[in-house]
Formats: sequence, C-alpha cells, structure tokens
Amino acid sequence: MSEIFETIKSRFNSGNILMKFIFINVGIFVIIQVLYVIVTLFRLESLNLLSFLAVPSHFNVLLSRFWTPFTYMFVHEGFMHILFNMLWLYWFGNIFLSYFNDRTLGSLYVLGGLAGAFFFIIAYNTIPLYLESGPGVMIGASASVMAIVMAAAFYRTDATLNLFLFGRVKIIYIALVIFVIDFFSLSSGNNPGGHVAHIGGAIVGYLFATQYKKGKDFTLPISRFLDRIANLFKKRKDKGAHKVVFKRAESDYDFNYRKTQESKKIDAILDKLKQSGYSSLTAEEKRQLFDAGEK
Repeated sequence: MSEIFETIKSRFNSGNILMKFIFINVGIFVIIQVLYVIVTLFRLESLNLLSFLAVPSHFNVLLSRFWTPFTYMFVHEGFMHILFNMLWLYWFGNIFLSYFNDRTLGSLYVLGGLAGAFFFIIAYNTIPLYLESGPGVMIGASASVMAIVMAAAFYRTDATLNLFLFGRVKIIYIALVIFVIDFFSLSSGNNPGGHVAHIGGAIVGYLFATQYKKGKDFTLPISRFLDRIANLFKKRKDKGAHKVVFKRAESDYDFNYRKTQESKKIDAILDKLKQSGYSSLTAEEKRQLFDAGEK
C-alpha cells in the first residue's frame, strides 16, 4: 500500500499543473466517497460534507461559507460527473498547454470556476424561473473546464481534434456545439444551475483568448496570487529543512581531552597497521587514518 502512495506522490510532484488538477479532483472525489460510506454505515446523515464544499445560491449561506466559490470547482459527487469533466480537462488542457504555460492554465481554471459561481449565484437571485425553484447548491469543475475549452478553441481556431466516427474536427466547432447545448438547457429542469455556470466559464475562456491576441493577459493577477501561496509553502518547507543548531562553545579541557582520545585511537590503528598490514583495517579505521592524514 505504501508503494502505491509513493508512486502517486511521485507522479503528482513530477506532473504539470494539468495532471495536478486531475489528481486533486480525483483525490477529493475518492475521499468524499469513502466518507459517504462511513456516514451511511454509522447513520451520520447530519454530517453533510458536500454542504461545506458546494457553492450555495443563497447570499446569507454564502457569507458564512465564503470559501465555497473556490472549493466547489474541485468537488464531484457522481462517477460519470467526474469522469467526463476530467476527460474534457485532459484533452483540451493538453491543447491549451501547447500554446500557454502551467501558470496560465492554473489561473484560467480558477477564473473560470469563479465566473461560473458568480453566474450561478446571480441567476438564482434574479431570474424568475430560478427564483421559483428556491435556493440551491452547485459542485463540479465544469465551469473551469469550459473556460479552458473556449480559450483553446478561440485562440487557435484552426486547431483540430480527432473524434471517433467523425475524424478530424476543428475544436472551435466542438466548443460552439457545447456552448449552444448549454444555452438551450438553461430553461430545462435538468441541472439548470450547472448550465448557467458553464456559460460563465465559457465567457471567461472566450474573453481570455480574444484579449490575449491583443497582448492583454487578465490571468496575471491570479497567477501572482497563486505564486504567493506557493512561495509561502516553499518558505515553510525550506525553513524546516535548514534548521540552525547552536552548539555550546568547547572548553579548553574538553578540547584537550578530545584531542588526546583521537591521538590514542590513531596510535592504536598505526600499531595494527604495522602488525597485520593495511588490509586488516576496517573501513572505519581506514577513514579515521585518512582523516588524520588530511589534518
């Protein structure tokens, strides 16, 4: 079991930001599923972990769970939900990284998720159809993934992807089809809040691509913020790794005693060398003799 964890840790540390995001999403999904089994077995239904990670539409609840616009974008409940999100993230994330760096992808993922949360909250507090449905909550990386999909598609409109049964298709057509499906799903009863979030992420991705072509990168503030967080953890790690130990000053008596003992050890090694030869010395004795000769 320890070897499995070491392998996962090694691949996480050596992977790019895309693989790190996939590892984080899958890891959180597994933890939630394990906790769900424990909660069910011990009848702890009152302990609802998702309620503390999902972004709520109600402003009063949001104020008491202000961290949820960030946490919700890494949380999934169903297997098919996380499977399709991670597949889309992997496919289009690799296309995105062929034009941009890790920092930009990470920042756009966060911005897309925040935009999705913003659109979801605003829609559920202003649009009559959603107001009638009452307060809701939302989880999933879909808005973040949509931002990356749209950014990759609109930055290089001629880029293609090989689809089963369809052959090579321009990714901009794929992105537009997904956007149209989300738009016409806004009035459906099947997860309308999720489709609203997709629209928010898509708009951020489109704006990023068009503005970047003009020489403007609005992900830079997020990149600097994430760099500061990463540097904080790095400084803590370095601080622990380079621990300074202050030793008590050695007295003249202790110094003379230590030198006398070292001299006796060297004399004993030299006597053994004369009697039995160099091959009779142990590795430690050879090291001590070598060190004495260097002084």
